[in-house]
Parts: sequence; structure tokens; C-alpha cells
Amino acid sequence: MKNLTSKETKMALEKGRILKISVLRYNSSIPEVAPFVQTYEVEEAPGMTLFIALNEIRQQQDNSLKFDFVCRAGICGSCSMLVNGSPTLACRTLTTKLDTDISLAPLPVFELIGDLSINTGKWMSGMSDRLETWIHTETKKEEQNFDIQEKSMDPDVIDDIYELDRCIECGCCVAGCGTIVMRENFVGAVGLNKMARYDLDPRDKRTDEDNYNLIGDEDGIFGCMSLMGCEDVCPKELPLQSKIAYMRRKMVFMKDK
Repeated sequence: MKNLTSKETKMALEKGRILKISVLRYNSSIPEVAPFVQTYEVEEAPGMTLFIALNEIRQQQDNSLKFDFVCRAGICGSCSMLVNGSPTLACRTLTTKLDTDISLAPLPVFELIGDLSINTGKWMSGMSDRLETWIHTETKKEEQNFDIQEKSMDPDVIDDIYELDRCIECGCCVAGCGTIVMRENFVGAVGLNKMARYDLDPRDKRTDEDNYNLIGDEDGIFGCMSLMGCEDVCPKELPLQSKIAYMRRKMVFMKDK
């Protein structure tokens, strides 16, 4: 993905560039129709994002075009897609940062609904159930004291937990992962990030042994090849590399026990 200089961006806006947006299209409900690429032309406007461009296409040119959005502010993660081959969010991608020829495709790995629309929720839900990504306590559900669960914590710990909780489950890290191409059951950076988040939480009573039973294999922490494509494409710029390394060190110690 080529980034334009500030001078090129200024010139582009003054000229009102015509963007040629090529979308890989496929309707999963009509499997007999093969995937094809359709190109649309859109006149660039100041402050235009790919989401705005796609919305303009759907409203003015082709209302059958499928893509997802909710917040339009980089918070929900719904508009993740491949932009010139790189996973990112459409609502956070300014067209002025791109060439006039733009290629869009759905994220790989996830179930395809149609065109650029994918079902990340199904994959994320399965991952969360598998890794039990919730606070585990030593008391039964009916005996839980929520006042204790909300007890005060060290501010530095709170900041560390909040940093990892900023994950929006957009799926960009999964789509950019080299390991998951070879191991379809790999939990991905998003799963390992969640494990690191709950490992930091003093309210979670799971031990390192418990965590090892969940991620101490080739589909978990030992499957990561440390290519760090996940961190390169994370739209929230989470410290995935350091947290994966943190969990690996702990799990190696458990493995050698």
C-alpha cells in the first residue's frame, strides 16, 4: 500500500481525483456464480475515507454491494477488509493516503457472507469459548460478591489491563497471521492477547498451569512463528509482540516443569 506525501495529497484534493475502486465480489447464497472483480469510479472529496467511498457507491451506483459498518469511528471493527492486500479498517483509511487504483477484498479465514461482508463474530465466539475468556473465581456463581470483583487495583495494573482491553476483535491480526494459514485451529494474536489480559487481572484465579492447558500447544502459544504480521496491521496498535513473548516465557517455564 503506497502512502502519498503531503504535497501529493494536497494536489490530489485540488484536482478532485477519480478513484477506481475494484471490489472482489461473491454472493455466498448464489454459489454457482463465480467470484469476480467489479470496478467503480468515485470522485474524491476532502476527508473521504474508504467507508465513505463505499457508502457512496452503495447509495448512488450499486445497492447490492455488501460491506459491514456500525460505528464509523474505528471502535466496532466491523469494516475490516483487505485494502490493496493489507488488512485494515475502511473507516480509518483516508483515500488521500492511497493511489487512485484501490483494490478491496474480504478478510480471509472468516466465514464469507458476501462481497466484503464477513462473519468475524462466529470465529471470535468460538475462540472465546475455547480459551474461556472471562474472569474465573473460586466461588460458585450464585455465591459471587460483585463488590469484591470490583475491588480497587493498582493503577499500573489497571492501565495494563485497559491497554489490552482496547482490542476491538476486528480480525485484522488473524487475517495478517502467517501461522493460521498452516494451522487453522491457531487461536491467533487476538486469543493470546486475551489470555495475557486475564493473566494480568488479579481477580482471575486461574494458575499458569490452567493457562498452559489452554494454550500450551502448537495451536496456542507455541504455534506462533513470531512473524509479527499481527502487530503490523493492528489498527489499535496494541503491543501484541511483547504480550505474546510474555505469555510464551511463562508457558515455557510450565512446559519444563
